[in-house]
Amino acid sequence: MAATPTPIAYNIRRQRLQVRLLVWPAAIWLILFFILPLIIVFLYSFLTSSALYQAAAPFTLENYQRLFGPTYTTIMLRSVGTAIVATLLCVIVGYPMAFFIATRPKATRNLFLLLVIVPFWTNFLVRTYSIAFLLGDTGLINTILVDYLHILSEPIHMMYTSFSVYVGLIYGYLPFMVLPIYTAIERFNFRLVEAAHDLGANDLRAFVRVMLPVTFPGVLAGCILVFIPALGAYITPDLLGGAKFLMVGNQIAGAVLGTSTDKPFGSALSIGMMVIVVVALLVYYRFGDRGAGIV
Repeated sequence: MAATPTPIAYNIRRQRLQVRLLVWPAAIWLILFFILPLIIVFLYSFLTSSALYQAAAPFTLENYQRLFGPTYTTIMLRSVGTAIVATLLCVIVGYPMAFFIATRPKATRNLFLLLVIVPFWTNFLVRTYSIAFLLGDTGLINTILVDYLHILSEPIHMMYTSFSVYVGLIYGYLPFMVLPIYTAIERFNFRLVEAAHDLGANDLRAFVRVMLPVTFPGVLAGCILVFIPALGAYITPDLLGGAKFLMVGNQIAGAVLGTSTDKPFGSALSIGMMVIVVVALLVYYRFGDRGAGIV
């Protein structure tokens, strides 16, 4: 005769069933819209380009061999370098901004946080066009400097340069840097700085040896949140950089959606970019929890 389950065992089984019911919708969503597309892209990267079927047998490694050619290696390195520089610039701008917000009174602090989040209420494409409106030869900045203030006789050419791309990337992804750093600074115990001053440290030394190491996990989280989308940026370099500033996102779009489609090679480019993203995430998981121990 089977033993009757105790109330405790019955409650445990019921809780497990409830957890499974909550997990399954998210699991199905991830399988259908993340894992399966990723598998398809991975398989596509080994196929041969076909004008009729877009991709066909036989399987080949030629797409990955093309990645190591001089042209696409240069574009990949440019994309990584651009993402790193944009991330560093976001740190330089975002840390003082986050510190300023975190040290304000609560009422004012919420207002500044709202101002940081407000750009997310507008479509990213519209925001990128607003940067083009500001930096164009006949844009707002040049119009004020040339026509109204008469400081310049000719407009400054800022569009379709690396400068305009960096401005667009910083403007687009700066909130991703500010918010994690703000969270880390808000939880920081400023009595540690007072203790460092009592021990003879000046403001710079107290910041470098005390505050920065404690808030470093927030900085590192912000770097990851900025680096990953900046690496695969497509709209910003396309609209603000033009054909003079191609990044890997533009190459993927051109290979998949261009007039001469090459989906297998575009898939290989996507896999190559994902490898770089995975490496960045591994660095974060390796050093993220140890950041507070840096001195």
